[in-house]
Amino acid sequence: MDRTGLAAFLRSRREALQPEDVGLRPGSRRRTVGLRREEVAALSHMSTDYYARLERGTGPHPSPQMLASIAQGLHLTLDERDHLYRLAGQHPPSRGASSEHVSPGLLRVLDRLSDTPAEIVTELGETLRQSPLGVALTGDTASLQGPARSIGYRWFTDPAARRLYAPEEHAFLTRLYASGLRELAALRGPGSRAAQFAALLLERSDEFRRAWDAHEVGLRPRDVKRFMHPQLGLLELTCQRLLDPDQSHALLVYTAAPGTESHEKLRLLSVIGAQPLPA
Repeated sequence: MDRTGLAAFLRSRREALQPEDVGLRPGSRRRTVGLRREEVAALSHMSTDYYARLERGTGPHPSPQMLASIAQGLHLTLDERDHLYRLAGQHPPSRGASSEHVSPGLLRVLDRLSDTPAEIVTELGETLRQSPLGVALTGDTASLQGPARSIGYRWFTDPAARRLYAPEEHAFLTRLYASGLRELAALRGPGSRAAQFAALLLERSDEFRRAWDAHEVGLRPRDVKRFMHPQLGLLELTCQRLLDPDQSHALLVYTAAPGTESHEKLRLLSVIGAQPLPA
């Protein structure tokens, strides 16, 4: 571990960022160049003392999980993330479809979407980041762990996941998730996480097994999603996708046509705030 190099690199990346770069308000009378240490610590989900010690070169040997949090908090590029890991004496994580490191570009766009539901997901439908209204719409799905972070996996293993969608959409979504997983398992190969998810679902869900045995491929999500909110009822939202081909991540942005009932409900959603995940 290169403590001096790590400390200098962290300081340089922190000082290069402005509050608006990471979705924070600039505020007044800022004496710090770039972000404050406590702001980086909050963005990285760790204590200010822990992060400050790393910058001073006196901190502990950070774990891969801590490094991943710092890399996202500082909005590092993939090359910068890999450099961070090497300075800390760790092997950088893999890149591509299995990576959970969100690109700075997608993060910058998401940080500016404070007035609409949005989320960043992997190709397996695992939620990596959400806007505040995204959490208000679907619950905090980014905090889930393991296969349960994937909406396709939850669809077949957790009945509560279906309460977020209009009942008339359920049959199509069953076909969609099975079809998409079949395509990914073939694309990524037998040892991929897609293949592992499929194996788990074949063991745990009769419904998935029937959909899987249909060998259906080529289905694509509908442009309009029909969500069932526990307080607001039905919301019909158009979904726009912004893709990061290098990481196989997608930024999903949900909007409603002005003047519609769903548009008014989105305004109310910002007042209601985050909802807990269905039990």
